[in-house]
Amino acid sequence: MQKESNRKRHKTAWCIFSFVVLLIVSSVFYLKNTVLKPFTPDTTVYIYIDERKDFEDIVHQLKEKANLPSEKIFSILAKRMNYLSNIKTGCYAVKNGMTMMQLIRILRAGMQTPVNVTFNNIRTKADLASRLSQQLMADSISLISALNDPGKVEELGFDTSTVVCMFIPNTYEVYWDISIDKLLSRMKREYDAFWNDERKAKAQKIGLTPIEVSILASIVEEEATYPDEYPVIAGLYLNRLHRGMKLEADPTVKFAVGDFSLRRILFKHLEVDSPYNTYKYAGLPPGPIRIPSIEAIDAVLSPQQHGYLFMCAKEDLSGRHNFAATHTEHVRNAVRYQRALNERKIY
Repeated sequence: MQKESNRKRHKTAWCIFSFVVLLIVSSVFYLKNTVLKPFTPDTTVYIYIDERKDFEDIVHQLKEKANLPSEKIFSILAKRMNYLSNIKTGCYAVKNGMTMMQLIRILRAGMQTPVNVTFNNIRTKADLASRLSQQLMADSISLISALNDPGKVEELGFDTSTVVCMFIPNTYEVYWDISIDKLLSRMKREYDAFWNDERKAKAQKIGLTPIEVSILASIVEEEATYPDEYPVIAGLYLNRLHRGMKLEADPTVKFAVGDFSLRRILFKHLEVDSPYNTYKYAGLPPGPIRIPSIEAIDAVLSPQQHGYLFMCAKEDLSGRHNFAATHTEHVRNAVRYQRALNERKIY
């Protein structure tokens, strides 16, 4: 009788043990295939959360980019982990093998991944605002508004015509949701670091301020097709400035007209009344006609020493220039170039 009772108890215990083991295994299996099932993108992907803080958009991005394991489970976890009331803007990395719980913790804490912002070959403030808005949360209209705000740019040491000089073309690491004010402050710090004592001394030696160097560099770069001509053209314009001659730079006329595609500057273009028209007004224009590259700025700071006062595009239309020290020589070069344009019916 006692043996029978022990046998039943042993059997009951074994059944309970088996049930518990089965429950644990089932739970682990369930968790592994639901809550703990990882994202499986081929490479690290990024989701962007803007000021709307739209949870549905977050889910959509995760489904499109990162193979979201389960929309239902992700939504349940987001609610239970109190994420819906703690959505933060920014750019966030989703890596292969990351679980939904891990990602929600990152999103809830606002642990952003910085982005690289790059800008070069920019002509106007509108171009700059557009390029930046393509890489950041800030929109182009707000960026242009800030760049056109006299009080804001004056605090940075510029005016609305020269503020783009502050943007030194390079690659900068920032947070995607950086505010416009913080972005401008960051660009000012980079500008101050760029204009070190060595560059300031070189600017002083040629009789220009850092802003004036950038303005002249913008003309040099717009004039030249080939960077090896930058120092030559910089030296030529400096010769004209120091002699009190008008720059008479064609790119400034294109800027004044608002048409950079002009291949031939005509008399009607030279008559445009604009402070940027250096055929009409002496000295440098009030601001740069593009954001100059570092190479162009350094070319102005280290110009080639020569006696050239005139230049004209070469008649082979290669984009290079014939340089001249006298007006007579320049006229001969100009006649050859104009003849080449006429022969190719470029009017």
